[in-house]
Amino acid sequence: MNKKKMIRLTALVGVATATGVVAEANQAHAATTTTTETTNQTTNASVESTQAAVDAAQSAFDTAQTSVDNAQANVTSASNNVTSASATLSSAIANKEAATSENIASATSAVSSQAVVVASASQAVSEQAGVVSAAASVQASAQAEATSASASLFSSSANVASATSALSAAEAALTSDQSTAANNLSAAESAASSASAAVSSGQAAVDNAQAAVASAQAIVDAVAEVQSSDVINMSVAYITALKNYLANPSSANAAALQEVAKGADYVKELQQKFKSDASLDVVVDPSDPTVQEALSVYAVNLINHLRNQYGLTTAFGASANANVAAIDFVKKYYDDEDWNIFGTTGSDGKGHNKNGLDAYADQLNTSIAEDAGSGLTTWVNGKATMATTTLHNLLYAVYSDIATMLFDDGGTNNWSHAQSIFEDGTILGTDGFNNVYLGVAFDKYGYAHYELYNATEGNHLGNNAYSLDVQTVAQALLTNAQASLASAKASLQRMTTNLMVAKAAVVAAQNQLAVLENSSANDLVAVTKARTQLASAETSYQTALATYKQKEEALKKAGDNLAAAQASLEAAQATLATAKAKLAELEETVANLTNADQLLAAAQAAYEQAVANLTTATGNLGAAQVDLAKAESQLALAEDTAEQAKVRAAIAAQVDQQLNGSTANDHQSAEQDATSLKTNGRALTATVATASAAKQKQGANQGRLPQTGNDDQEASTMALVGLEMLGMATGLYGYKKKKLTK
Repeated sequence: MNKKKMIRLTALVGVATATGVVAEANQAHAATTTTTETTNQTTNASVESTQAAVDAAQSAFDTAQTSVDNAQANVTSASNNVTSASATLSSAIANKEAATSENIASATSAVSSQAVVVASASQAVSEQAGVVSAAASVQASAQAEATSASASLFSSSANVASATSALSAAEAALTSDQSTAANNLSAAESAASSASAAVSSGQAAVDNAQAAVASAQAIVDAVAEVQSSDVINMSVAYITALKNYLANPSSANAAALQEVAKGADYVKELQQKFKSDASLDVVVDPSDPTVQEALSVYAVNLINHLRNQYGLTTAFGASANANVAAIDFVKKYYDDEDWNIFGTTGSDGKGHNKNGLDAYADQLNTSIAEDAGSGLTTWVNGKATMATTTLHNLLYAVYSDIATMLFDDGGTNNWSHAQSIFEDGTILGTDGFNNVYLGVAFDKYGYAHYELYNATEGNHLGNNAYSLDVQTVAQALLTNAQASLASAKASLQRMTTNLMVAKAAVVAAQNQLAVLENSSANDLVAVTKARTQLASAETSYQTALATYKQKEEALKKAGDNLAAAQASLEAAQATLATAKAKLAELEETVANLTNADQLLAAAQAAYEQAVANLTTATGNLGAAQVDLAKAESQLALAEDTAEQAKVRAAIAAQVDQQLNGSTANDHQSAEQDATSLKTNGRALTATVATASAAKQKQGANQGRLPQTGNDDQEASTMALVGLEMLGMATGLYGYKKKKLTK
């Protein structure tokens, strides 16, 4: 559909729509008995009917389009056939023109000549095929000989490998026997030597253990005697003065206490009373559990005896756990930190490690108090010197330190050490000492540390408590020594038995050596034989290798000859194929020249048939295009009709709404709108007239359009609605979707 046709159809539909709307509005006003529901049903039915017509027209249009596409494809195919037939016809015409008797005779002669060439080439192929067959026979024979030589070489190689393996095994057996004999004898002698040394060592251990038992027995007696004799007694005056001072540390009370304590002189007097026994002069380890037990029990017994004199009923305790804690604390906060509590001169020391005490108290979650003494340190010319760590010196250090804390603790110490010994529930003003256990440890400088712990169920410091009976403690030393002696004797017995076994093993190894020496001689003979077999096998291998190489060379030469013969055969075959192709081409030329008339007639007929088929296909395409144009036109009309029906339905709906909004008694309003009725009626008539004139100019069917005019009898409402709906209809139509056409 062209552009002019579409514009014309748009104008016509606009006129028809406007005229129809006015007429329907007038009829709706006049026929008041018609209901809105009936009007809607009628217009909706019209819309549905026209939409069905559009769908049918669209389907017819699609079918027509498919027919045009198929017809176009047939025309293209027929045109290609005409082109091909034309080429064939041109070739036939050329052959016809060249089909003279001279050309036919010349072509026939060429065919005869080429036949001779083909025969000659065929003979060459046959001859060369014979050469290839002979070369293949030679090559097969050479391959067989090479295969045989390869098998011989493989067999010889296997013999060499077998002989080599046999030689290796014989040599290994010889070496193994010799090594085994030597190793067994060496091991047996070494075991015997070790066992003998162990026996000597075990005997020494037994001797030492026996000496330790004797020493322990002496210590038992000595410690018991020291504990009973080395008690420290306090005078009533001293106890009274100390209590007065602790209750009121005034200068007067301090002077009174110092007077009765007698200070260093009294300490020296006590030190001279310390029981000295030669059995105590044995070197010991202060951290040895047994020594620790003896020291802590000794110190606690001294302190508890003093507390009893002071009038206290609670006693200090001693335990393995408290001793372990004391050793751990001193190592961590004095030895590891190089903390010298007194220094080398007594005045250059660091004093107590208070931060360490606080940290360790937090770690154990308990209260800790620490007293310290010179311990193993003696002062020579104002400098500290560590004494030998003997049991005597350790016990003396504990005794001397406690005596010093009691009677020479004035001055800057303010009798704090004495106070720590005698307070009950509180130590140096700190509460939480209701169950005191003492741990004794010596630092690396030789100074003694007395750690006072408050033991609880939570920190377990009171666990593994020691008996405070001195005899029991001393007896433990003896028991341990006796157990060590028993263990040493048992060990010596085992070592003696091992020595006897080791000596027997030496004899057995010597006997085995004699046997293996005879075996070695036999192994040596086997080695010599294996070497001879290996030499023979290697000679055979070299011979087989030379033969194999010779046959391999012959096989290679035969292969080269076969390849050359095959290449010659392939070349002859290629020449024959070329000659045959040339002969076939010449024969075809002769046939074309000889049958030129028949070939030309056939090509002419084929060409004419192709032209006829093209004409038919072209006619079918034209008919299909005509049908497509008709379907396209029908589709456009159906779509326009459907659009009109939708516009009418919309206008009718709005007219009904306005009519329903008017009242029967609005007469005065109707009279006032008379002028508007006429004006709007003229405007509507003018608009319709313009559209009608345009239609007449285009030669359309005017008789189908409804006539409109200035009808004074129409209601003013209808006039107003008619003009408004015309504008709306024109606007709606302007947005109608158009189908694309070819």
